[in-house]
Amino acid sequence: MKTDTETRRHGDTEITSPRLRVSASLLALLISFKSFAAGTPEYGDVYVDASIGDASMLNPVLSSDSASNDINGQVFNGLVKYDKNIKLVGELAGSWDVSANGLVLTFHLRKNVRWHDGKPFTAEDVLFTYQKLRDPQVHTPFGSDFELVKSVAAIDPWTVRVVYAKPFAPGLASWGMGMIPKHIFKDGDFNTHPANRAPIGTGPYRFKEWKTAQYIVLEPNPDYYEGPPYLARYIYRIIPDQSVQFLEMRNQGIDSLGLSPDQFKAYDAIFEHHQRFRYPSFQYVYFGFNLRNPLFKDIRVRRALAFAIDRQTLVQGLLLGLGQPITGPYPLSSWAYNSQIPQIPYSPQKALALLMDAGWRPDAEGLLTKDGTPFSFTIMTNQGNKVRELAAQVIQQQLHHIGMDVKIRIVEWSSFIHQFVDKKNFEAVVLGWSTGRDPDNYLMWHSSQQKEGQYNFVSYSNPEVDRLLERGRQTFGEKKRQAIYWKIHAQIAADLPYIFLYCPDSLVAVHKRFRGPEVAPLGMGWNFPQWYVPRDQQLYPVRTP
Repeated sequence: MKTDTETRRHGDTEITSPRLRVSASLLALLISFKSFAAGTPEYGDVYVDASIGDASMLNPVLSSDSASNDINGQVFNGLVKYDKNIKLVGELAGSWDVSANGLVLTFHLRKNVRWHDGKPFTAEDVLFTYQKLRDPQVHTPFGSDFELVKSVAAIDPWTVRVVYAKPFAPGLASWGMGMIPKHIFKDGDFNTHPANRAPIGTGPYRFKEWKTAQYIVLEPNPDYYEGPPYLARYIYRIIPDQSVQFLEMRNQGIDSLGLSPDQFKAYDAIFEHHQRFRYPSFQYVYFGFNLRNPLFKDIRVRRALAFAIDRQTLVQGLLLGLGQPITGPYPLSSWAYNSQIPQIPYSPQKALALLMDAGWRPDAEGLLTKDGTPFSFTIMTNQGNKVRELAAQVIQQQLHHIGMDVKIRIVEWSSFIHQFVDKKNFEAVVLGWSTGRDPDNYLMWHSSQQKEGQYNFVSYSNPEVDRLLERGRQTFGEKKRQAIYWKIHAQIAADLPYIFLYCPDSLVAVHKRFRGPEVAPLGMGWNFPQWYVPRDQQLYPVRTP
């Protein structure tokens, strides 16, 4: 189950082919799991999830894409996690102490946790994970979450002491990072280690198989510290087109699906076997610029582009009203969202006036040019997300209306992220963020986070925003922090490194045979290890070990 946690990006699409069947190789895989032997009402069955893109790195320290994080979330644990009500509770740490000055965290680890290969989880693994997060040779986007850590020490096998050089408000939450096994990674190159494709974690599910671009299979961890999960298999199918996913859902080839708005509003008979859920998301979609490109360095140009795009058309026409336009770098459901920032209205006239002021003039055919150079660029987005493709097309049409030559390029997910976005090999993108519950977005906006694989890939730099981001991390108390993040919102909205488009509602379908799906403040999937299927409704009834 794709839980609503801190991850990157997702999507939908369309197809005209007839009803589809499960692929031959996957069908054989499912049949091999299928058994009609009597079992208990709680244990057994196979859960089939789907993604438009394959995972890239099954290592929580290295992974930066949503597909990898979907799997990592089942295979690995952090020291802490959010509960259903967005409160931090212990995971691998049974408890912790915080010093009076807030600079020292002492974690008391659970003593009944084992890695999937049977080795005990200890404080040495926590220390090793921290060392890799701070190693400059490790390609992690999360190192800045630990840069204020002065020291980490393993006091004994079950106690870890973390000392901060300065107060760090998201400090406790940052230890929700998945822990990695020292005994596996201590030898070899960390970035290319074979365990990045065959992970060993402590989570409720353990890795079984990965067939690239087809599926990933997990099985229950019989030694999980909370007890093994009820479902006997977790299969993560790679289906790069959401309309194909939708047909597979109708044929009961997949059990869970993130729906596009038109799919969510399909007639009820379509969902004979599935239940629909709608709830506020911690996501937003944006039109972002490579600020190293001369076209987009002038704020007048970026502001003109904002005036030229009608966000209400996107929300009503593409989302069918299942979402809202936004103005800045937080989802609407975040307490950091500054609702006082006004929307930039749709005004092609103001857009043209700003472009003229910046030196752009229409030629005989109406195309904007400056010093003989046409205003021409390409918008890139990921394959399989029809809503984003359509958003790019609407933006293309609206910018053509004011004289810009805009092309669109659709790229397979993994290549898009690793060959184009991470390498800054793009002009403009339509993408989305799924954010953490803490509003610290230092990773996306601080000027120090522009290396390959880091999240500030648009190359945004503003010293005042840097200062506010640093201050926000070192300030405690929601009201005090909110005032800081409202200022960050206002400044980024004024600078327009992105044109913030909309915050879509989360729209999910889950097969009705599963017991346990529940929408909570955290979203869905927070209790996935407790999901089960009554024995008489199991499609693939397999006993767990």
